[in-house]
Amino acid sequence: MFLLLVSLSRLIRPMQPADLAEVLRIQAACFTELVPESEASLAAKLRAAPEHCWVAAASVEPASPLAAYLFALPWQAESPPLLDAPDCSLPAQPDCLYLHDLSVDPQARGRGLAQALVQRFLDRLEASGLDRACLIAVQNSSDFWGRWGFQPSPLAASLSEKLSSYGPDVAYLERLAPVPQAV
Repeated sequence: MFLLLVSLSRLIRPMQPADLAEVLRIQAACFTELVPESEASLAAKLRAAPEHCWVAAASVEPASPLAAYLFALPWQAESPPLLDAPDCSLPAQPDCLYLHDLSVDPQARGRGLAQALVQRFLDRLEASGLDRACLIAVQNSSDFWGRWGFQPSPLAASLSEKLSSYGPDVAYLERLAPVPQAV
């Protein structure tokens, strides 16, 4: 598994504004239970936290189309960002790394791209110094996230209200960051 992730990591690079057209194409192919976010909303998230947004190419060929992407933001766990917000301002005191969106083109599934992107996210979580990761699982994806250590978290009333904008069958999940080992 480790060698597979290492070779797949060659397909991953930081997301660039020029990638958004392909990101929108992948998003439209993946979201079946909620309305995809606008280019303006995704561009705002990319501008806010470019070091936490990645894309994966379908192959190592220079002109290879994109096959997957991941958006993450340093954020406040109790107040996840609204879907399709036209702007994105990072909180002054983030307490989590929020995984906003991971999508893999249906034509590219089964190649390990999701795993490679999630591993990149978890590596960034560990390096960030934040003590947890949070996400909202949509389209019955809780089992997938559970394999990565994400577990349901108790919901405040305000958080339950926000979740309603994410469509049916959603779950708010958290994962604690690994505790750094003493050297």
